[in-house]
Amino acid sequence: MATAAHSNDPVTQRPNVPSANVRLPAVRDYQQVDNDVLATLRPTAGWFAALATAILCLLIGAAAWTYQIYEGLGAAGYHPPVMWGVYIITFVFWVGIGHAGTLISAILYLFRAGFRTSIYRMAEAMTVFAVMTAGLFPILHLGRPWKFFWLIPYPNWRLIWPQFKSPLVWDVFAILTYFTVSSTFLYIGLIPDFAVLRDRETNPVRKRIFAILSLGWRNSDKEWRHFTRAYLFLAAFATPLVLSVHSVVSFDFAMALTPGWHATIFPPYFVAGAIFSGIGMVFTIGIPLRKYFRLQHIITLNDLDAAAKLCLFTSLVVGLAYLTEFQIAWMSGNKVEQEFFWNRVFGQWAWAAWIMLICNMVLPLSLFSQKLRRNTTWLFILSIFINIGMWFERFVIVIPSLSHEFEPWQWSTYAPTWVDYAILIGSFGWFFMWFLLFIRQMPVVALAEIKEILPPKMKGGHHAAHQAVEHGGMASPQNNNPPLAGGSH
Repeated sequence: MATAAHSNDPVTQRPNVPSANVRLPAVRDYQQVDNDVLATLRPTAGWFAALATAILCLLIGAAAWTYQIYEGLGAAGYHPPVMWGVYIITFVFWVGIGHAGTLISAILYLFRAGFRTSIYRMAEAMTVFAVMTAGLFPILHLGRPWKFFWLIPYPNWRLIWPQFKSPLVWDVFAILTYFTVSSTFLYIGLIPDFAVLRDRETNPVRKRIFAILSLGWRNSDKEWRHFTRAYLFLAAFATPLVLSVHSVVSFDFAMALTPGWHATIFPPYFVAGAIFSGIGMVFTIGIPLRKYFRLQHIITLNDLDAAAKLCLFTSLVVGLAYLTEFQIAWMSGNKVEQEFFWNRVFGQWAWAAWIMLICNMVLPLSLFSQKLRRNTTWLFILSIFINIGMWFERFVIVIPSLSHEFEPWQWSTYAPTWVDYAILIGSFGWFFMWFLLFIRQMPVVALAEIKEILPPKMKGGHHAAHQAVEHGGMASPQNNNPPLAGGSH
């Protein structure tokens, strides 16, 4: 887009350089928002290739699970005393990934953080699909997965209820609650966008589906008033989930007496780690989408810069939690705890612990540099390291504790089998399959909220609207001059 030059204009607004009042200078009007975002719904060869890859990974995981059902859980590498392995590690990983969506959608909405506008839709969708993925792993972990309904508290003729002291039952409650609220939150935010899709759709079947999903939306003041109130209520209701759900997951460990687990720091530690890993996945997904769909003028560098600052902050909190764990063990006077943490960093599992520390503590420190915070290539590479580091964080929590408990004669090792790795790959295939299907059916960027931050449409055109915002809502007298040839309209 060319620079909008005016003969008597003392302030030149460069293309796509946000100011305090004009967030998206390269976006002209509502029509451009609809055209650019809805263009992402058209299938391409690259999308089909990515979907085929995701389905292939899913089939690999499904085949491995079928083999495990036939052979038993021993095919997954479980042996005493390590009876939690890759499945529980990956379960906690995916629950953590889902927390960024709730954070960006709900908490940042309540605090009116502007940078959430362009990225929150993909974060919300990521939340729903990450929770769907996490929900598979308690079932995969069961020796008899067809009995999974025993985990659900429902009236039954045998009068047998689930064991409420079991962490698996806690996880069922956490996942079902989180999935229900996150799905509702995503759907409510999509209602105005469904109306746009309904009005632009030519296929009668799809048009009818979007008409049902939009609940008869007509863009009236009354509808917007009810919409904003409902969205605000759900944001306030969903905010405690960020704290409660992953705190419940942390109780799977903190309620045990196992060395390295029995600590009151686990709930806030897990919550901070979940938000950190979730923001990393937002970068992993959002930056390629931004590039592939040419949405740089909507998902701006300022938005990524602000999200990178949040990522840096949560990295510092996670790093503090790591150091606090060592301080607690050192000051406890408990020889078992001290021996365990020494073994974690300098013993049998040092390789995994140092991967965790480097990826989660050292590399994110690069975000103190504004140049790197605004470098999309580095943000994408760093997000991959964050995802790896956060998976190994859960590995370091689960495996060293179970393999190095109280009695030396019980100390053992753990080696994942090909079944573990195949199901891990399958979980990523399951997640990305749903996400790829989502971005071809629904807008990956919230149309309604992007339009809210655009300057109002005025008689003088695009430049007049920007100048009106810059001058506190009144058009500048310089706008009477027509733009030069090649200027932005």
